[in-house]
Amino acid sequence: MEKIVFTNGCFDIVHPGHIDLLRRARGFGTKLIVGINSDRSVSQIKGPGRPVVDEDARRDVLLGIKWVDEVVIFDEPTPAALIAELQPDVLVKGGDWKPHEIIGADVVLAKGGEVHSLPLLDGYSSSAVIEKLKTTADSPNAKPARDPLNSLDEHLAVMDTVSVSCRGSIDACAQILVDAVKSGSKVLICGNGGSAADAQHIAAEFVGRYETERRALPAIALTTDTSALTALANDYSFERIFARQVEALASAGDVLIAISTSGTSPNVIAAVMEARGKGCKIVGMTGEQGKKLASLSDACLIVPSRRTARIQEAHITVAHIWCEIIDTALLEARN
Repeated sequence: MEKIVFTNGCFDIVHPGHIDLLRRARGFGTKLIVGINSDRSVSQIKGPGRPVVDEDARRDVLLGIKWVDEVVIFDEPTPAALIAELQPDVLVKGGDWKPHEIIGADVVLAKGGEVHSLPLLDGYSSSAVIEKLKTTADSPNAKPARDPLNSLDEHLAVMDTVSVSCRGSIDACAQILVDAVKSGSKVLICGNGGSAADAQHIAAEFVGRYETERRALPAIALTTDTSALTALANDYSFERIFARQVEALASAGDVLIAISTSGTSPNVIAAVMEARGKGCKIVGMTGEQGKKLASLSDACLIVPSRRTARIQEAHITVAHIWCEIIDTALLEARN
């Protein structure tokens, strides 16, 4: 009797960690189907400059691995629709994904299937390989100590890159928000740690800006005292502080703006999973390492930086741009 196993990923620059995961995944069944993100989808969740290897070449490489029986390219940020179509018996992801964070787990478990989060082989990552190559190409020598007075130049460089490379994602996020405003849906906003301040700032901007649309746009920051709530949640490992609020406040068709500079905040990811389960749209805001949040979002702004301050500055700036786009859409609708 055939037992179908499904796993997915970008598989940009296949390495021994990928091979190990595919080998173990195949061991759970008789056929292994691998879903890979299209080039457009990879760019959406990894940011500018990715993928390094195009989708057809990535598919051919995977088909050359003896444990892989079939490769399917999907164009969406997540493989949710593909999993619903294939109805696999077993769902497998790497150990950086907790079982409740795995897209499609609900579909597989509902039919009595299995969901596995497998420990990753240490020391391997496509992003690490790419970063090593970039560092070697830039300079073989140690970089000089950071001069704090250069932060303004760094800020301008990041914003220039955002302006050039992130226009598509900025617009995609804005269109989700425009649709929410026009339909009278709620916009909920959460951010953990330092991003809680971003969430509060953006919520204040939304509420204060749309005086005539407040009933149609009740923008809610899922924090009342940003520092106290997120500090307590983090200190006591309470990972559902935002998810519980989403559970109470969100409805199908609402939008959650989820902010995490790392893209891995357990509180934010839990809120995203709760919102997805309720049929909400997800707008992500993260930094260049925020693959997890980006891959769970319907649209995501990935700021091309690893410095928290630069990422947060860009988040607030882009939120103002979203407001301008919404303003324009509302004006056109009235006319």
